[in-house]
Amino acid sequence: MQLKPLPNIRHSLALASASLLAQDASSAEESQWEIDTALLYYRESQRVTAVEGIFSATKQLSDEASVNYKVTLDSLTGASPSGAVVQPQVQTFTRPSGNGSYEVAAGLTPLDDTFKDTRLQMNAQWTRLTEAADTLSYGLHLSKEYDYFSLGANGSWAIDFNQKNTTLSMGLSTAYDKFDPEGGIPNSFSAMTLRQDHLDEASFWQAFRATRRAGNDDKHIVDLLVGVTQVINRRTLMLFNYSFFTVSGYQTDPFKVLSNLNESGISQAYLYEKRPDQRRKRSIYWQTKYHGDHSIWDVSYRYMNDTWKVRSHTLDVKWHIPTEDTSTWQPHLRWYRQQEAAFYRPYLNQQDELPSFASADPRLGRFDAVTLGIKYSWVLDNGQDMAVRIEYYRQNHESPFALSVPLTADSVFPDINALIVQLNYSL
Repeated sequence: MQLKPLPNIRHSLALASASLLAQDASSAEESQWEIDTALLYYRESQRVTAVEGIFSATKQLSDEASVNYKVTLDSLTGASPSGAVVQPQVQTFTRPSGNGSYEVAAGLTPLDDTFKDTRLQMNAQWTRLTEAADTLSYGLHLSKEYDYFSLGANGSWAIDFNQKNTTLSMGLSTAYDKFDPEGGIPNSFSAMTLRQDHLDEASFWQAFRATRRAGNDDKHIVDLLVGVTQVINRRTLMLFNYSFFTVSGYQTDPFKVLSNLNESGISQAYLYEKRPDQRRKRSIYWQTKYHGDHSIWDVSYRYMNDTWKVRSHTLDVKWHIPTEDTSTWQPHLRWYRQQEAAFYRPYLNQQDELPSFASADPRLGRFDAVTLGIKYSWVLDNGQDMAVRIEYYRQNHESPFALSVPLTADSVFPDINALIVQLNYSL
């Protein structure tokens, strides 16, 4: 599984835009390190479990400059869907490395229960205010997993005008990602090699290696963002962003397959997927913060479309409710809707000609998702901050296809439920 966020220029621009409402920085002699830590727990029912730890340190070097260092360590374990569909009989799969196999009982979604990954990510960001009152920010990003490496850089620029009621910002980010998956990179649409089809280990490994191509692969990412932040009045702040994101290179998931079904809906083989090596995304983003008499509303909307024909809408609402004892309650609602990629297929029919591209990855399918939760934050006696966030996530997949018997929409597109718990501590 890939958890490779691009260097977060959106966060950098948001920090730059926030200067509209910020006070003057303290002097370098008085400044200290500001430490923020977080621990996140995410668990899908009967599937993936993720634990992520974040450590962030920020120091004001002078009235004009600051530096931030961030380290993220996350671990994923559990069961991950392979892309194969439910069958009325037991299914046997070869592990991606070729070492061993696993079985999935009849009527169950095929999941590889040995899925695991660990990622270490490090970021460094330097921000300074120029003599012309522009804000410049530069950053580096490094991420490493067992079979994946990412290196990136980003830069952003923001300028205030209109008596500091308006901020115009621009950002550019680029990254280089390298893949070296365990077991090698499968040839697209080659059939998974199964030990039960071979007389001995030697013939199995000969057939297995024939489905792999030599070497590793990579991709290049460029992300451009332009935004404007406007103070509407003393209570309202509004932000508009436009983002253009392009990726070129290897984007196929080497661990995902498609079931190849006969006319009766019975799987005859498992074929490795294939995705285009070019993708361009465009998105618009609107956010408004309104400070009422007793609370703050934070509402945002994002629309995204790309050359894979994925379309998505995201509505996010947060309601900050301060209490008299300096604590804050924050109910949160997020709604997401996605249209499937043009090459998304829940399976392939044996009698049909192979398409140019195909993937059964549910992340590229059509679905709605709702996140509902609440965050409680408070100030400790020593002035340090604590916060706890608990959220429930539900994803409902839809079927845009007429399914072969004996397949059903409930079995091919099961709903996903997840629990999210996060603890934050700042000093």
